[in-house]
Amino acid sequence: MKSKPQIRPITIFTPSFADEDDTNAQNLTVKEIVARLPSDRFQVIMIAAGKPDPRIAARPNTKLLPYYKHGNTAQLLMRSLAFRPDIYFYPRFGLLDQAVFGLRKNFRLRTNVVTHIVSIMSNAPDKSLLARSITEGNAVFANSTYVAKTVQQRFGVTAGTIYNGIDRRFFFPAEKPLNDAHPLTVLYAGSFRPWKRVELVIEQAARWPDVQFRLAGRGEKEEGCRALCRNLNCGNVSFLGHLTQAQLGDEMREADIFLFPSSIEGHPQVLGQAAGCGLPAVAMSLYHPEYVVHKQTGFLAESDAELGEYLKLLLHDSQMRQSMASAASKLSQKFDWDRATEQWGQVFQEVVAQRQQN
Repeated sequence: MKSKPQIRPITIFTPSFADEDDTNAQNLTVKEIVARLPSDRFQVIMIAAGKPDPRIAARPNTKLLPYYKHGNTAQLLMRSLAFRPDIYFYPRFGLLDQAVFGLRKNFRLRTNVVTHIVSIMSNAPDKSLLARSITEGNAVFANSTYVAKTVQQRFGVTAGTIYNGIDRRFFFPAEKPLNDAHPLTVLYAGSFRPWKRVELVIEQAARWPDVQFRLAGRGEKEEGCRALCRNLNCGNVSFLGHLTQAQLGDEMREADIFLFPSSIEGHPQVLGQAAGCGLPAVAMSLYHPEYVVHKQTGFLAESDAELGEYLKLLLHDSQMRQSMASAASKLSQKFDWDRATEQWGQVFQEVVAQRQQN
C-alpha cells in the first residue's frame, strides 16, 4: 500500500513581535493567531526582541528571528527569505515591508501578501505602504465590517472581515456583580495620544467628584492630563500607567463603566476586552465599533455632549448597568480567537492554492 505524499507546511513570515510583554494591538492579534495555528500545517516565522510568549516559544515548527539594535531590515529579510515563505502576513509600514514589496515587484518574489487592515481608510494616502498592502495584497481583510467598507470606498478593493477575538485567559466577567455600596468606578484604558482625548475623561471626573476615575496607559499627553487634573482639582483620578493584560482584566472586573472617548480608531480591541469582562461601555459612534451595541451593551455617542449624557445615565441607573453588563458579556462570545484562527488558516490555504494554479 502506497503511503500518501507528505504535504509541505505553508510557511508564513510575519513582521510581528512574539514578545510576551508586547501589548501592541497588532502584535497581540498575530500572537493569538500564531499560538492557535496547527503546527503540522503552518510553519511560522516571527520576530523576538525579548522573552517570547510561552505558547509561541513552545509551538513546534516556529522560528523566532532575533531583533538587533542595528541592521534589522537586511538581517531579517535575508534570514526570513532563507525559509522561502509562502506568505508575508500582516505587513506593517517600515523598511522591511518596503523591501518585501520591492522584491515582489522588481525581482518577482513569489511570496504572497495577506493584509489585515485595522484602521479606517477614508483619508489613507495613495502612495503609502499601507495603500500598497491593499492594492498589491493577494488577500485583504479588515477587523470590522465598517473598516472593510472604507477599504472598498477608498481603494476599490473588496476586503473580507475577520474579527479579532477576546483573550479569555484575561478578559472574563466577575463571578458576581459588584456591590452597589462600593464607590462607582469609571475606567479608561488606551494610550495617551491626542486622538484618544483622555482630557474628556478628566473633564467628566471633575463633573462627578464622588465617582472614581481610573486611567490606564502611557503616552505623550499624560503630563498634560496630569496638569489638567491639578487645575480642575480632580482628587478622584488615578493614573495607573502601563498594565499587563492580566492587570487590565482585573481593573475591568472592578469597574462599573468603561469610558472611551477616542475619535480615531479602527475596531479597538479594548472595547472587546471590556465586553468580555461584562463592562458596559460609552464610546464614540464614528468608527462603528461592533464590540458595542448601542443601548444594549453600552452607548455610542454622536457628540461629546452625548458622551457625557450617556455616562450620566449609566452612573444614575444601577439596573441599566447590570442589564448592559450581562448583554455585553453575551455579545463578547461572538468574538472568538479559535474561530478567527480557523478563518485565517482557510485564507492562507486558499491564497497558496490560487498561486500554485497561476
